[in-house]
Amino acid sequence: MFKRNAAPADSTQPVQAVERITSVLGPGVIWHGSINGSGGVRIEGAFEGDIALRGMLVVGETGRVTCQNVRANNVIVAGAVRGNITTQKLEIRGTGRVWGDVVTTAFVTEEGAFLRGQIRMEETVELDLEAAPQATPSEAAQAESLAQTPITIPPPEPKARKKKNET
Repeated sequence: MFKRNAAPADSTQPVQAVERITSVLGPGVIWHGSINGSGGVRIEGAFEGDIALRGMLVVGETGRVTCQNVRANNVIVAGAVRGNITTQKLEIRGTGRVWGDVVTTAFVTEEGAFLRGQIRMEETVELDLEAAPQATPSEAAQAESLAQTPITIPPPEPKARKKKNET
């Protein structure tokens, strides 16, 4: 008989949910407003307003966020955040800059990270995120219809050809 070289299953380890980025605010984009709901958001542009997110927020190296209070399950900062952060886990990368107070259960930094503010570590953090608004049946049907509509991009206009040896 052959022996299997597999690691034994450890039932004491918690199952980690896979977090994905579902929305991106690209570089060069400036947005004023609010980000609410569920899912992962990556900000590479400039954002000013409110963030209350059930999911992950990533502020990329080119990202600039200005908020009174950022609330999200997990926050990764590689760019700049001006405002208080309430999260279950905060990670400030080596290029990350944070100006504001932090309330979290887990805190990670890399060499070169910057934080000007106070950190309060808690056993649990209440994010007080409202339930994601439910779409009405007509809004859901309209969204489904838009999702099913194919997007057609017209071909480029033909360019006028130049004749060889034109003088």
